[in-house]
Amino acid sequence: MHTIKNESFQASVKETGAELCSFKSLKSQKEYIWQANPDVWASHAPNLFPIIGCLKNGSFVYKNKEYKCPKHGFVRNNNDVALIDKGTDHLTFGLKHSEKTLAVYPFKFDFKIRYKLEANSLSVEHSVLNQGTGDMLFSLGGHPGFNCPMNEGENYRDYFLEFEKPETAESWLINSEGLIEKETVPVFDEPKIIKLHPHLFDNDALVFKKINSSMVSLKSNKSQQVLSVGFEGFPYLGIWAKPNAPYVCIEPWIGIADSASSDRNFENKEGLVTLKPGQPFVAKYTIYVEEQ
Repeated sequence: MHTIKNESFQASVKETGAELCSFKSLKSQKEYIWQANPDVWASHAPNLFPIIGCLKNGSFVYKNKEYKCPKHGFVRNNNDVALIDKGTDHLTFGLKHSEKTLAVYPFKFDFKIRYKLEANSLSVEHSVLNQGTGDMLFSLGGHPGFNCPMNEGENYRDYFLEFEKPETAESWLINSEGLIEKETVPVFDEPKIIKLHPHLFDNDALVFKKINSSMVSLKSNKSQQVLSVGFEGFPYLGIWAKPNAPYVCIEPWIGIADSASSDRNFENKEGLVTLKPGQPFVAKYTIYVEEQ
């Protein structure tokens, strides 16, 4: 575990999967990251690369060869991720292609993730470099879980998600195999508001495409405290928790799970980034906290 801090906050990240495990106020001693209760959900904030969500039949086909890549990719829970830079307020971790990764994903890459504290925010910056001789295809994203309720004397129903801009997007349905169906359902209670309740995620995550907002805030009707996630450049968004669990995940994605009608050809997969040889790619989301 590696910890960084500034005057207001500290953050802790474990090398395994470069996973954020804590984002804590030094003034209030409040912990904002879900603490991975194994009886509920045993993760904090997994990093997703090189795919998002599930693959149809658990695999994809590229150049007539099948690859069995795990759900959300292979960075999460990966013991080969290494710390490569550390300062008082920043951490950088890296993972490069290997025989192990090439067996499940046929591209040569250099993946880095950098955490940086600034005042009341923590940025999470992903960088990818194509080290192969042909085009590289990938997705990436975040899966941070936030404690909810954040304060004593509150309950889950006191909270709501406020989007930066009015939205008309509906949530795409997910089937029992974790694949995206063709149907959508309305979930906004108001143009910018989704109210939280214990059964909001009974049918799995809320999945959005092409929303107007690039920030979502977790707010309470009983306090002035605000936690926000800014994610400009991430065209997909997931909102999720286990049903009746005291947290909520706000998940910026570049990419999405396979559709139920997928032909499993990786080159046809929705939401992939294409990188030319030697080309870099950078994407960042930021967690902000405004305390009372």
